[in-house]
Amino acid sequence: MTAPLTREACAALDRDDPLAFARDRFDLPEGVIYLDGNSLGALPRATADALAQQTQEAWGRGLIRSWNSAGWIDAPLRVGARIARLIGAGADEVVVTDSTSVNLFKLASAAVALRPGRRVILSEPGNFPTDLYMLQGLCAQLGGAVELKCVPRDRIAEALDETVAVLVLTHVHYTSGEVFDMAGLTARAQAAGALTLWDLSHSTGALPMDLTGAGADLAVGCGYKYLNGGPGAPAFAYVARRHQDGLRQPLSGWMGHAAPFAFVDDYQPAAGIGRVLCGTPSVLAMTALDCGVATFDGVEMAQVRAKSMSLSGLFLDLLEARLPGVFQLVSPRNAADRGSHVSLAHPDGYPIMAALIADGVIGDFRAPDRLRFGFTPLYLSHTDVFDAVEILVRIMREERWRDRRFAVRQAVT
Repeated sequence: MTAPLTREACAALDRDDPLAFARDRFDLPEGVIYLDGNSLGALPRATADALAQQTQEAWGRGLIRSWNSAGWIDAPLRVGARIARLIGAGADEVVVTDSTSVNLFKLASAAVALRPGRRVILSEPGNFPTDLYMLQGLCAQLGGAVELKCVPRDRIAEALDETVAVLVLTHVHYTSGEVFDMAGLTARAQAAGALTLWDLSHSTGALPMDLTGAGADLAVGCGYKYLNGGPGAPAFAYVARRHQDGLRQPLSGWMGHAAPFAFVDDYQPAAGIGRVLCGTPSVLAMTALDCGVATFDGVEMAQVRAKSMSLSGLFLDLLEARLPGVFQLVSPRNAADRGSHVSLAHPDGYPIMAALIADGVIGDFRAPDRLRFGFTPLYLSHTDVFDAVEILVRIMREERWRDRRFAVRQAVT
């Protein structure tokens, strides 16, 4: 930040914000500064009416006819095509289906099958736990024919050899926010004969990506973080066009069949990205996700990235000026090296975050000691960030977090 660290300077930045119009697309509660869009996006204003229309009209009046008349059957491909723009993919390379965990299992299994004779799935320790859990489950399912190998991120490139079938990494780390060099690691993996599978859950809608330019093979991502699709929103899967015809995913449900309404006994995969589908899509959840993706209409991802770096940079500048040495910065200090959230470490991280939430600043906590703050450019302002830091300063100076009620752990942190 080159401007003085004052609220007036922040207000001036907000007046010049090219994304200021997007804030009105969200139903934000009064008296709350929401710094957790990296975990659950805010509610778009359009969502409630869209869900009401789907329940009252399409479902209530159209009934089963709406699979055709309301376009329900096409929703996974239609919404997937809209997400494709945000990740630099072709419209026919993305489909909305299932959860991130299920999609990761499907595509990792397919990747192993595409590289017969190779027995290693390569990842890093500290990757998002569900990714590692699903990969462990896949290895167990394959009876030891494939093993999961985790190496520190600074040794991943050298670990890519002729034994590796697929490299599975999260593009933006869920705690530190550190960004991997997708293009560089993809090229290294492919040079070794391996495939890449990227988890884009903390990237999509937060920073520009170019999966086509990076030569990415496979990817998954969730719909409820920066895409604002609502709690438990369906996820998406990406398969590069060159791999689609040879892809065989293990969950061969009827929606991934070439002719699901022919009702034949034997499975024949659909052409293209449709073969990644499994069971019947959740139409209401898909409707909410479609509204979330629509909040990016008319928005350039380069502007999103620029504002994200400005917001998180302001947060760190203010923190260093007002509370020097109180927190340990876990995220990279250089804005270009991190995604759209910042993690701080403190031995009393949980009660500090609980006190913040009680005072209207919502972030989240990740064990063992991480306070996580997300900076969602579509609905956050620089004055929001300034005010949030002021509240954090008051909590720390008054030691309000020492109140015993803030030490009580909730089921979801």
